[in-house]
Amino acid sequence: MKSAIRLMVVVNWVLTIPMIKNFFVGARHGSPLHLQKSFGWIIFALVTGFSIFSAHAQNLPLLSPMVGITTAAHDAIILYDVSAETYRRLELGAGWHYFWGFAPDGCRILYTLQAGTLPAKLYSARLDGSDKQALVQFDALPPDNWGVWEPQWSPDNSKIAFTMTRNDNGRLTNHIAWILPEGGGPSFYSVAGNEFSPQWSPDGAWLAYISYENRAAGTDAFSTAVPTPEGQTGSATVSVNEADLWVVSNDGQTKYPATGFLTGSVTQPRWSPDSQLISFVYSPSGNNDTFWMIGAQQGAVPTQLSFQWSRILDNTWLPDSSAILGVAREFRDNAQNRLWQIPLVGNADDNATLYLDNAPLNHADYPRFSADGQWLAVRTAYELALVHRLTGEWLMLDNMTMGNTPVFWSPAGFGGEDGCD
Repeated sequence: MKSAIRLMVVVNWVLTIPMIKNFFVGARHGSPLHLQKSFGWIIFALVTGFSIFSAHAQNLPLLSPMVGITTAAHDAIILYDVSAETYRRLELGAGWHYFWGFAPDGCRILYTLQAGTLPAKLYSARLDGSDKQALVQFDALPPDNWGVWEPQWSPDNSKIAFTMTRNDNGRLTNHIAWILPEGGGPSFYSVAGNEFSPQWSPDGAWLAYISYENRAAGTDAFSTAVPTPEGQTGSATVSVNEADLWVVSNDGQTKYPATGFLTGSVTQPRWSPDSQLISFVYSPSGNNDTFWMIGAQQGAVPTQLSFQWSRILDNTWLPDSSAILGVAREFRDNAQNRLWQIPLVGNADDNATLYLDNAPLNHADYPRFSADGQWLAVRTAYELALVHRLTGEWLMLDNMTMGNTPVFWSPAGFGGEDGCD
């Protein structure tokens, strides 16, 4: 099939070249009717050739590394092959598409579909969009009363964790749940019913997430809270919903709160590539953010890395776990969204440095490194830029990759689509 497509492309261009030659000959000696016919055949040949080439590129086996992207319209998923510089568009059904990553071998994608305002449902499919599988079976509530969000495939391929939302007679809860990779009924890691943002450690042994609780409000009921007195659960009329970081083992046998802030909230938990540290954002009040990290051992003490409030949009780690890469604005007197390298010692208000200062990334967001650490994908004003870390070269991808959602790289275990069963 691929050989036939290549042959069709070659034949198309072989036939087009004489047409172009005849057109220019006719421009000097031919009639207007001759020119009109020649021009029409040239346009037809060019469009046909482009269509054949596009179809060919769409069906070429994907290589490593590749990037998965949710379209801005949420009507498809784009897989971009960095080596071949080709795009594959997958339209996987009715509803809002959202791409969440790859299986550990890179041969399947994980995505949700959402019909309007109804809760999203979780699916997986092969890289060509075939073999679609609904993954979560839950009969305790009607299908419109439960949904799945933030799914993550564990690196060891043992589980898929996610936030499960349930509406039981008006009582809305969000729990951290998991299923086996082949799908089935959910089991639950968390019990309180106000948990979000599950994040697997790179070794697959632990899962970090954030858990909210209602606390009695302080003088500012919209931003922060005073410590809830012992024996109380917060004011019945005025309370503030604030979060701490929790960690649970893959087997669910060990679970503990990693932070215990009396006021304020934790967001954006991110594991270091060596699974030894967890970075997070702590906000004593709304949109007043600071960089922190903590060791991945029970009883570890959190370390504050920045002290001046800023607006932190996202954070990840450098591939060697030596520093955090944060996206912040109003940081170190810089009003724009910029990439900052946050050292693990000292005060980032003084010693953080701009990352890729020479690249035109003044509206950066969602930085993500490839599995081999050679590439950085980052949003910049809704466009998607790829930066090669060794050469410093960067490129802006096609408009079809524009959006305001994170991207996901193929995992280290992906050797190319030809190696998938």
